[in-house]
Amino acid sequence: MGMFCYQCQETARNKGCEFGGVCGKSEDLADLQDLLIYTLKGISEIVVKGRLEVSCLGAVNHEVIKSLFMTITNANFDDAAIIDKIKQMLLMRNQLRSKISVEAVHDAATFEINTMTELIYKASYAGMIPRDNEDIRSLKHLIIFGLKGLAAYTYHALKLGKEMEELYVFIYEALAATLELDISMKELVALTMKTGEIGVKAMALLDEGNTSKYGNPEITEVNIGVRNNPAILISGHDLTDLEQLLEQTQGTGVDVYTHSEMLPAHYYPAFKKYDNFAGNYGNAWWKQDEEFEAFNGPVLFTTNCIVPPVKEAVRARIFTTGASGYPGCFHIKANSDGRKDFSKIIGLAKTLKAPAEIETGRIIGGFAHAQVFALADTVVDAVKSGAIKKFFVMAGCDGRMESREYYTQFARKLPKDTVILTAGCAKYRYNKLDLGDIGGIPRVLDAGQCNDSYSLVMIALKLKEVFGLKDINELPIVYNISWYEQKAVLVLLALLYLGVKNIHLGPTLPAFLSPDVAKVLIDKFGIAGIGTVEEDIKLFLDAH
Repeated sequence: MGMFCYQCQETARNKGCEFGGVCGKSEDLADLQDLLIYTLKGISEIVVKGRLEVSCLGAVNHEVIKSLFMTITNANFDDAAIIDKIKQMLLMRNQLRSKISVEAVHDAATFEINTMTELIYKASYAGMIPRDNEDIRSLKHLIIFGLKGLAAYTYHALKLGKEMEELYVFIYEALAATLELDISMKELVALTMKTGEIGVKAMALLDEGNTSKYGNPEITEVNIGVRNNPAILISGHDLTDLEQLLEQTQGTGVDVYTHSEMLPAHYYPAFKKYDNFAGNYGNAWWKQDEEFEAFNGPVLFTTNCIVPPVKEAVRARIFTTGASGYPGCFHIKANSDGRKDFSKIIGLAKTLKAPAEIETGRIIGGFAHAQVFALADTVVDAVKSGAIKKFFVMAGCDGRMESREYYTQFARKLPKDTVILTAGCAKYRYNKLDLGDIGGIPRVLDAGQCNDSYSLVMIALKLKEVFGLKDINELPIVYNISWYEQKAVLVLLALLYLGVKNIHLGPTLPAFLSPDVAKVLIDKFGIAGIGTVEEDIKLFLDAH
């Protein structure tokens, strides 16, 4: 039947993947992911039309956000895991449906698993074509992709013991709305902005969860070389998994290194007590093939990003947990109290060689909002004196395409009186460059993971307050953001909700934006793409 997917930046021809995903997922997996989302829409419609009390839906709420998370780009490639999740969500849907009487429900709320082929078609992009015009379809997908990012952050907050009923309520309302055939552009635009508003709340909740448990990130130099002990490499975003792994490896002779988006864990005070927390190994997610081979030890994926095809020799050393999954890799499940047994991966690590050294030195980070607030006087003085002329927010994602070299060259060619504010794996394009400092302030201030883009917003709002400005857009801050997957979509919507304008987004604008929807974003918010490095630097420096 084929597939159609255009949820990530690397989608084929910047139009859509139809014969297997650029990310590596098969047509079958893409179809199954569509069907899982369709199942969630059915549950959402029952919750909304049945007026069910969301506060009483505990396990359903949790599995809905995990299901959304599993469909994020590069998170889960295991067909069997997605099928099991579809069956689990159908069981939950049927239990909910048995409690209410709802006449006007769509196919998503009533289908049965034994009509798989027909249902996959109805659930897919192709199945939506006869139902919605291009602009309606575009906005519905913009909302759905934003919800996937929202679910990821909500899931992480939940694991830290933080919940907000409002987040679940909105997810149900938004998913149910995407089933409506007579919904208007105006209603969908409003729902898109609401996605950004709720996204801000989710990121704030996760920030509270991380900082209340692990402390506020602080300026930290992170080793990027290696030691001589066997080791485990932990990738993804989940700090609770890291905490349990560090606890269980203490005293075993096994070191733990972070990879890609797990790097910012080193900035939290709580993790510094572990003497086997050795450093960061490698770069952004897309280089993992060669880097995992050199690491020698086992790799634990806590979330995305996995890059298939995984070499057999490396696959034998890969473990997954949480929303991540890959066929042929051992998946570590949590028990009823959220604890995980990492003895199998620790045991394997003890039998393998220490990591091969691929680089040496240190990189500095830890500039989340609390740390920057502590430096506020120094930063403000540097701005007032002219030592810092502009800040460039270069947060977001990295990726494989050659066009992303733009961001490395952009950082290199920025004038010496500018500072880069970053979060997410986009930082790997420039965080190892020798860009110097301004009066002791590093020219690259890394706030953390992609969800820590919230910190960058808090920093901007603090500067707005300090300088007594009425509008956040009056600050000497330029937004030149790279994106890859759906968490970045949510961050973008959050920025738009907060009133940030003139954001440049690259390497390409999202393929899921129809021409008319893109025009709305351009006209109302000043969204733009990128040009050449030289042209864009001149444009940004000349702007107010």
